[in-house]
Amino acid sequence: MASVSDIPTPKATAWFGVTLAWVAVLIYASSNSIITLLTDIGRQNPVHGRNAITFCNLLFLGSLISLIPMVFFFWRDWTMENLRRLSKTDWMFLTTSAVLSSALTPGLFFFALEYTTVTNVVLIGRIDPPLFLLAAAFFLKEELDLWALAGGLIALVGAVLIIALKDGGASFSLGKGEVAAVLATLSFIASTLVTRIGLQGVPLGIFSIFRTVLGTIVYFTWAMYLFGPHHFQDLFAPVVLKWIWVYAIIVIIIGQFAWNLGLKHASAGDVALATSFSPLAAICIAMLLLGEDPGPGLIPGALVILAGIGVAQYGRRRRVLAEQQAAQKSLELEGSVNFKGA
Repeated sequence: MASVSDIPTPKATAWFGVTLAWVAVLIYASSNSIITLLTDIGRQNPVHGRNAITFCNLLFLGSLISLIPMVFFFWRDWTMENLRRLSKTDWMFLTTSAVLSSALTPGLFFFALEYTTVTNVVLIGRIDPPLFLLAAAFFLKEELDLWALAGGLIALVGAVLIIALKDGGASFSLGKGEVAAVLATLSFIASTLVTRIGLQGVPLGIFSIFRTVLGTIVYFTWAMYLFGPHHFQDLFAPVVLKWIWVYAIIVIIIGQFAWNLGLKHASAGDVALATSFSPLAAICIAMLLLGEDPGPGLIPGALVILAGIGVAQYGRRRRVLAEQQAAQKSLELEGSVNFKGA
């Protein structure tokens, strides 16, 4: 029998969740750099003159490997009872979400990484928070969080500042990679909206596994159609099987494990704060692993981004405090009523 001292306290569990949330955020922030680093390794170790560690091979094989932790976490959701509850509309939204989030969005991000730097992809992604808030307010009729919107716009200004000061802005051009990064961000926003509109009642396990399986099939079909039957001929080359596990173990297995436990044990505010620092972490990791130089705009731009994070967090804390005060006022009013009925 476990003693009282063996039982984790709520405070200890909260710190455990916060730590795992930060670990997951740092891992996901490093994912673009890890992918680019692995393709460079493949370029240095060609198979019959070809780079076997292509973005397509990494995405396809990585998606298959990602099913391992998903099945481990969510197999209990796949019951006949849960499947019977799903309507035709649920399946339609599931299919749309799968195509957007597991095929189109990662495909565009991988394409962007092939033609531009990790830093540019990360900075362009700063259009996501303010655009998503506006889209949620317009399509989902959600209340617009002006503090979060202001914070997102300030952070976007910081990203623009970093780009503008990088060699006087001469090194940044709106090429194929940058356009793909914009389209990937828009696709990600659309997939998130689809999920929030139509998949609220779908069990997480069915949603996650179905989305990954169908998205992988769709991506494989598209790649075969666009690039020909020989596109995945090096998928199981020794150099791919050797290095795919770096991506799979670090980003997919450890990343998903830490993220799921972090979401379970950390508060929403702690998770939001951790994810806010993801762009800066991604840029720093790209500098460390790839030697990318964000230029002289890094420090002033980073300070502006941090200011945006601060504004958003201030607004979140104000909202939480207002909700707590409203709840306390409600309890006080209830306590002032002597007769509460039968």
